Amino acid sequence: MKDKKAPVRPNWVKNTYFWLGAILFILGIVGLPMFGGDGAIRDPGQKREDSLYLLYFVASVVMFVNGWLSQKQAVQHFEEEQGSK
Repeated sequence: MKDKKAPVRPNWVKNTYFWLGAILFILGIVGLPMFGGDGAIRDPGQKREDSLYLLYFVASVVMFVNGWLSQKQAVQHFEEEQGSK
């Protein structure tokens, strides 16, 4: 039988939720009225909305929370696997 590879400790840098949260945060900054405004982040053909940048900030927070929860769970799973050996 093949030996299983030793699990690698989870690294938050490899968690995509944090990257998506950072991208959404940057897009929120670009959409601020003092920078590019809503027109800079609006999709072509999208209905005009006031304060579109706020939606990007909220989505950014949701992604960061999701990343924190998934990272916490991955670390807990890693520690349980290490403890069972």
